[in-house]
Amino acid sequence: MACILGIETSCDETSVAIVSNDGPRYEVHCNLIAAQLDLHEKYGGVVPEIASRAHLEKLDLLVAEALASTGLSRDEIDAIAVTNRPGLIGALLIGVTGARTLAWAWEKPLIGVNHIHAHCTSAAITLDAAPWPAVALVVSGGHTSLFHVRDYLDIALLGATIDDAAGEAFDKIAAILDLGFPGGPAVDRVAKNGNPSTHDFPRALPQRDSLDFSFSGLKTAVLYQVHGPGKTSGGLEKLSESQVADICASFSAAVVDVLVRKTLRAAEQVGVDTIVVGGGVAANSMLRERLTVACEKAGRMLHLTPMKFCTDNAAMIAALALRQFEAGQRDPLSLTASARA
Repeated sequence: MACILGIETSCDETSVAIVSNDGPRYEVHCNLIAAQLDLHEKYGGVVPEIASRAHLEKLDLLVAEALASTGLSRDEIDAIAVTNRPGLIGALLIGVTGARTLAWAWEKPLIGVNHIHAHCTSAAITLDAAPWPAVALVVSGGHTSLFHVRDYLDIALLGATIDDAAGEAFDKIAAILDLGFPGGPAVDRVAKNGNPSTHDFPRALPQRDSLDFSFSGLKTAVLYQVHGPGKTSGGLEKLSESQVADICASFSAAVVDVLVRKTLRAAEQVGVDTIVVGGGVAANSMLRERLTVACEKAGRMLHLTPMKFCTDNAAMIAALALRQFEAGQRDPLSLTASARA
């Protein structure tokens, strides 16, 4: 049994968690998240410099709160884990510097964690047994990828987006329709009142063997549906609420259809019966519903990451770090951050 303090600062959530395990089972003692939506909303997206400054202001406070809320002392922490890749480089540097400082001051081992691999394995946090081998769909604002997860520390990339990530596409469509930021929850909310069959938006890269994704063409199709072919403005004010809802529902259906189809294709190609899903867009209601139905029809076991662990959080970082810790993985105090995986 080990107890890990995890730190996550890859984008615009500052998060600190303490997680322990007893064999395959995890216990999340706390998972604290300081969101920054109010800081970035007026800009329509995350501003890296503002995100970094907010991490700097919140990180020490969250570490102190994590210890106070759990009643644990630093002597009961076995290691410090931190996201060190991929993400916004300035934001990552705040977390890595904080983790290195804690590891040095507390004389604890330091473990760097791949943020995307943590999303791959986040569905296991609440399970009684590890679900591997599995195909993992990681779908978020910055990433849309498929992985073959043979075990916690044996993860291979199968396919990825060649342009926009699904979450980025949701944000862009929300901007086109003036629905606010963050776009994913806004589009999901409006789509529930729309008809997903109203518009037949394109599904890119339909090739039988391809596990890659592309959403830029879909974004353009929605733009022209709103404003007219070849136009980028002037059409939104002519749309009724129901028409906007139909566009959101049809766009969501186009994204979800591709995600579901390629995830099942990946499971077939690598020969596994289990699918796990993580990342912020894994909270999308249409994706969760349609993937559940599709897996039932295909006879696949599906594990959806619980909603509270879908967005960026330190619990998933600490949970994966536990497996790295058990395997004897340690990083030097010179651990660096990298914007890429």
